[in-house]
Formats: sequence, C-alpha cells, structure tokens
Amino acid sequence: MRYVDLASKTTIGELRVKLSVYGKGGIGKSTTSCNISVALARRGKKVLQIGCDPKHDSTFTLTGYLIPTIIDTLQEKSFHYEDIWPEDVIHEGYGGVHCVEAGGPPAGAGCGGYVVGETVKLLRELNAFDEYDVILFDVLGDVVCGGFAAPLNYSDYCLIVTDNGFDALFAANRIAASVREKARTHPLRLAGLIGNRTSKRDLIDKYVESVPMPVLEVLPLIEDIRVSRVKGKTMFELAEDDPALEPVCDFYMNIADQILAMPEGVVPQDAPDRELFNLLSDFYLNPQDGQAVQPSLVTA
Repeated sequence: MRYVDLASKTTIGELRVKLSVYGKGGIGKSTTSCNISVALARRGKKVLQIGCDPKHDSTFTLTGYLIPTIIDTLQEKSFHYEDIWPEDVIHEGYGGVHCVEAGGPPAGAGCGGYVVGETVKLLRELNAFDEYDVILFDVLGDVVCGGFAAPLNYSDYCLIVTDNGFDALFAANRIAASVREKARTHPLRLAGLIGNRTSKRDLIDKYVESVPMPVLEVLPLIEDIRVSRVKGKTMFELAEDDPALEPVCDFYMNIADQILAMPEGVVPQDAPDRELFNLLSDFYLNPQDGQAVQPSLVTA
C-alpha cells in the first residue's frame, strides 16, 4: 500500500484527513455520509461531519433532529465570530460523531460557496479543524458552478456516490471534472466511486472502463437503508436492535477502512459530455447480450 502525504499533514501514525462526498441529488449522499462517519468513529477516529446544503439535513440520521446552522448562528451574533463558542454550532450525534450544518442563503439568492467559506472560517477560528482526525463535507447535488465545488478546496479526497443509472453517472463525470480542475492547484485526489441502491453495476463498470477510477463499494438495493433516513437513525444504530442489519454496516466499514489506508487516489480524466452521452446511450441501445434495455432503466 502506498501512503500519501497530503496537505493536511497526514502521517501513518496520526491520521488527519478531509473528505468531500458528492453525487447526483437524491442519490443517498447524506445517508451514506452519516454511515461512513460512524464507521470511521468505530475505528477510533474523531469525526466531524459538515453538511453543506441549505436544507441542513445532512446530519439528521446522526442527531435525529435538524440542528441549528452556522449561517443562522452567525446572523444571530451579527457575524461577530468572537461571540460564538464551539457548542453553539457543533453538536454531538450517534457514535460520538460531531455534526455541523453550514446552512445556506435564501432560495434564489446568494451563493452556497460563500456559506461554505464562512463555515470553514468560523471553524478555524474555533480551532475545530485541529481537533478532528477526519472532517467530512457532505455536499448538495451535482457540481454546476464554483460555489458547489468550494468544499473541494479544503479536501484531500473526493468520494462520489452514484447508482447504476445514466443520470447519476453523468453527474459523476462532472464531479470528476471538478476534481481534475481543483487538482491543478490543490493536493486533491478522487478516492473513488460508491455505488448506492443498485442491484447491478454493469453501467458503472462501463463508465470506469472509459474513465478509470476506483470503485470503493457497491451497496445493493436495501430497503432498510432508505427507511433509516426516515427514522433519523444510522444503520449502526438500527443494528443495535436488529443484528440482521450488521452485514449492511460492513459495507460502510469497508469504505472506512479503505479511506484509513490513505489510498493514492486518482486525478480523473473525465469524458467529454457528448462522448459520455454516446457511450452510455449505446450501452442501453445496443446491449451485448442482444436484449433491449427497458427505457425506464435509463433514469433508474
């Protein structure tokens, strides 16, 4: 295994790493992020998860409620950073994972990237970045502008959550393009893809054949994962009462172990949009087994 000395001054003996989790909207990033955070905490790491979404629900399955956002707290204090204490913005969730919600500007106004920047600024004022082994940014949706890509400025690794469908992989390719761009000026690498809620991985394999990158894990269609979000509990917490769910937790433990191994990662060479569109469309229209793919699966 090759270890990488990243900007966070990571060493083999003392891990300190920052992660950004991206993916198409609604793909299950927050549920995945929360379970990865707990898995990392189970490995003895002190973890801070930062939700970067105006909905401020990234950490819901860790805390069971919508915690106050940093942007709201700053407004209450008239943006006087010196009047804010860690306990005002950092809340403890399940498994000892600490939680922050950045919040965001009103709909149709402002920039999410600015809010992320203010969040990082405040946490640095509070010396929070020096207190944790792992900081995980859970970022809303696809990357369509520099604002959404802002967390990559502070990250060592990006993780992309996808499924085996056309739209999610198209979004994954745009995120890969953002990683490539940010890697020009930052020590950022793509740790790999996480397949979520998929019974097959053939289209994922087709994509990574064209755009080489690691696949960290592929989680099958498991209804309990979706239900866990509604219940406001991680799979680890649900498994305390239902041991049959423990194998599901192993998926997240596997992802955590790969992260803790400090993989070399990649700077992806994303496919041009039209080339990718043709590649994925051709896969559906001309399957190798000669069987037509149902149109409904194109956006599954």
